[in-house]
Amino acid sequence: MQIKINNTCGAALLLLTALLARPALAEVAVVVSAKSTATALTADQASDIFLGKSNALPGAGQAVPIDQAESSPAREEFYHKGAGKNLVQVKAYWSKQIFAGKGQPPKDVGDNAGVKALVASNPNMIGYIDKSAVDGTVKVLLTLK
Repeated sequence: MQIKINNTCGAALLLLTALLARPALAEVAVVVSAKSTATALTADQASDIFLGKSNALPGAGQAVPIDQAESSPAREEFYHKGAGKNLVQVKAYWSKQIFAGKGQPPKDVGDNAGVKALVASNPNMIGYIDKSAVDGTVKVLLTLK
């Protein structure tokens, strides 16, 4: 007995397999420099900062958000858990903001190490990294599980 799968079913099966095989991060930490005066952040505050709705870091002044690369698992986890959006929705959101002249997305800097290095060197920067990458150079304001 042969089972035939049409193109639509095959594509759906392939997509489902890719989604299920995607390694999920256990926890994403929203971090600032260890020198920052900020002490805590809610998921809504983090989302507002990274979506350009706020440029203030509570208790610490201006916030300069730093994104990881689009291909980064931490980026996908951050926006999913922190903002309730997938990366397609985030990209569409920023396309509308740019077109309307209402802002620019955060700068992409690569991976955990790149974000951590920039954030550690500037008390106004805020980023997110895999919780396992946290060290004494950064301070965790929020953990997304």
